[in-house]
Amino acid sequence: MDESYGSLPPLPDKITPHSRRRTFCRLRDTGRVMAEEPTTADLVERVRGLVDAIGRRDVDTLASFFAPDAVLEAYIGRFEGVVAIAGFVEDWLASYEEFAVTLEEVRDLGNGVTFSVLRHQGRLVGSSGHVQLWHAMVDVWVDGAVARAITGPDIDEVRAVAERLAEERG
Repeated sequence: MDESYGSLPPLPDKITPHSRRRTFCRLRDTGRVMAEEPTTADLVERVRGLVDAIGRRDVDTLASFFAPDAVLEAYIGRFEGVVAIAGFVEDWLASYEEFAVTLEEVRDLGNGVTFSVLRHQGRLVGSSGHVQLWHAMVDVWVDGAVARAITGPDIDEVRAVAERLAEERG
């Protein structure tokens, strides 16, 4: 599976998969309101929609996938509540002049747990060079919304967390 979202010219072959750690983020109340609860039960399609929203830089749509009290455990920190999550994502995306995301793998592990691998590529604001990174994401879904998301650059480690969560919830 290789689904790209956003638009970006192809990167040179010399770029390697390195994760970069963001050194700042800010949390603020952006006044976002949750959309009505989705009715679809197909979690793989929900993940595709979530990634599509990231690729379009549509933070409002992205926020609609999360429960109001959702928690995002990212490599750089923990964000509690949909407002904090949306603020983090908005700040992160704002650091890119050009941005695209590719969903390289997505699996429904059962018991409301999905695992996915994403490839981000782009050009940071004020830079002429392109960056590319891979990260894995675990989403724990409750009533059609993400209640907990865990992301990190170590794909095998995040996959193990996803499998453990799916087993524990079974």
